[in-house]
Amino acid sequence: MEKLALISVSDKRGLVDFAKALVQQHGYRILSTGGTAKLLQQAGLPVTEVGAHTGFPEIMEGRVKTLHPKVHGGLLCRRDKADHLAQAKEHGIALIDLVVVNLYPFEATVAKPDVSFEDAIENIDIGGPSMLRSAAKNHESVAVVCDPDDYSAVIATLGDEKKMHALRRKLALKVFERTSSYDRAIAAYLAKQVEEPDVDAIAGFPARYELSLPKASGLRYGENPHQKAALYGRFYDHFEQLQGKELSYNNILDITSATYLIGEFQRPTVAILKHTNPCGVGSADSLLEAWHKAYATDKQAPFGGIIVVNQTLGADLAEQIKEIFTEVIIAPAFTDEARAIFAKKKNLRLMIAKQAPGAENLLEVRSVIGGVLVQDRDTTLGDVKAFKVVTKRQPTEEEWAGMLFGWKIGKHVKSNSIIYAKGEQTLGVGAGQMARVDSSRIAVWKAGEAGLSLKGSIVASEALFPFADGLIAAADAGATAAIQPGGSVRDEEVIKAADERGMAMVFTGIRHFKH
Repeated sequence: MEKLALISVSDKRGLVDFAKALVQQHGYRILSTGGTAKLLQQAGLPVTEVGAHTGFPEIMEGRVKTLHPKVHGGLLCRRDKADHLAQAKEHGIALIDLVVVNLYPFEATVAKPDVSFEDAIENIDIGGPSMLRSAAKNHESVAVVCDPDDYSAVIATLGDEKKMHALRRKLALKVFERTSSYDRAIAAYLAKQVEEPDVDAIAGFPARYELSLPKASGLRYGENPHQKAALYGRFYDHFEQLQGKELSYNNILDITSATYLIGEFQRPTVAILKHTNPCGVGSADSLLEAWHKAYATDKQAPFGGIIVVNQTLGADLAEQIKEIFTEVIIAPAFTDEARAIFAKKKNLRLMIAKQAPGAENLLEVRSVIGGVLVQDRDTTLGDVKAFKVVTKRQPTEEEWAGMLFGWKIGKHVKSNSIIYAKGEQTLGVGAGQMARVDSSRIAVWKAGEAGLSLKGSIVASEALFPFADGLIAAADAGATAAIQPGGSVRDEEVIKAADERGMAMVFTGIRHFKH
C-alpha cells in the first residue's frame, strides 16, 4: 500500500535529507505546498502539490490550501473502523501516514521592534495547527512531526511498528504542547493591541496565568537525593558550563541567587554564597583585593559554596581559590591561565555568565498549595536621595559608603537579616532567624569567629527594627551607624536608643523581605 507524507514547513533545517530518507529508504510519496514543495523538487525528489491532490487550488493568497476534506479526512480516518475506511474510499480520500509541519514564525515576527499589526496577523498559522492537531488526534495511525530535531528519531524508528507506536504518542504530545504555546503567544500579542489594555496583564499579571517552558535537562535529584527534579526554561541561554560535574538542583538555585546579587555591583566584587545566602562580599580596586575581603568574613562558608565575580577571573585569584573546595565559580570570563589552574579540579563547575537576566526574569513564581504566587522581582534599592537621616548625628562619608554597601547585600539575605559591614567589606552576616535580634547576635558571633572587629562598623537591616533591642545589640557590638526601612510603631524608641549611643541612623522607606 502506498504511504503518504504531507510536508509543509517554515523551518527547513534538515528537511531535504529527511525527505530523501522517506522516499528512498521507506517508499513514501510526498505531498507538499509552496516553498517546501519547490525546495524538495529542486533536490530532485518527486512531489505532488496539495492542490493537485485535492483537486482544489490554493486561494486567497495561500490562506486556504490544506483546509480540505481530502487532507483532514486522510489524517483523521481511523484505520480500525470499517465505516471510516469505506467513507474514505467512497470520497476518494487517500490515507496520510505522516505529517511534517512546523508553524509560521509568529513569535519571532512579533519580537521584531518594528513589526506591523498586519504582518503579525499574516504570520498567524491556521492550516498548520489544524493539520498538526488532526494528525496528533489520530496518532494511533499517523505520525506527526513539528520539530526538525525529531527527524532522526523518526527515520530510525520507521519499520518497527512497536517502537513507532510509542514514538507517535510522544510526538503527538509534543504537538499539543507546541500548539498550546503558539496560541498563548498569539493571545498575549493581541492582548497588547486592544484599545483599552489590561494594565494588570501588561504588568505580567493577566486574568489567567499559564507557564509553558521547554525541558532543558533532567537532574540527578532535587534538593535531596530522594526527590526527583528537572530544569525547565532557558537557563542555559544565560550560562555556559566550561567544566565540572553536571549542575544539581541546589547548584542552580545558588547560581541564580549569586547572579542577582553580583548584578548590584559595578566595582570589582567577589561574593561567596551558601544555600542562596551571601556569607561574604567584598568590593575593591581589583578582584584579588575583593576576594580577600569576602573570604575574611567567613572562611568556612566557601566549603561547598558558590563564588561569583563580576570581572574576568585571572590566575592570581584562581591560585587563591584553588586551595578551597567549592562547588561552582561564576564569572563573565576566565583567562586561559585561570582555566588551566582550575582544570586540575575536574569536578569543579566553572560557569560563564553570558548575559544579564532579561525581561523574562522580572517575575518570580513560587508554588503554593493549589497554585502559584507571582510577583515582581525585587530590583529596586530605593532612591538614596530620599533616604532620611533620623538621628541627631549625620553619618560620616565612610559610614554612608558602608551603609549603601550593606543595604545592597541585605536584600539578597533571607529574612530576618542583619549585615555588619565597613567600607566595602562584610564583617558578619546573620540570616533567617525568627527574631531580628537573633540575626544580629549570629552576625556578631560570625565576625568574632572570623577575628573581625565590628568597631566603627555599620549595621544594615532589610526590614524595620520592631524594638530597640536589635539596634542596641548592634551598638554594643561596635556599630556606629545603621540603615533600615523604618516604619515601626516604636521608631521613636529606636531613634532614641541610637541618639543615646551616638549612632547615626538612616531610614530608607523600602523593605526587602526575602522569605
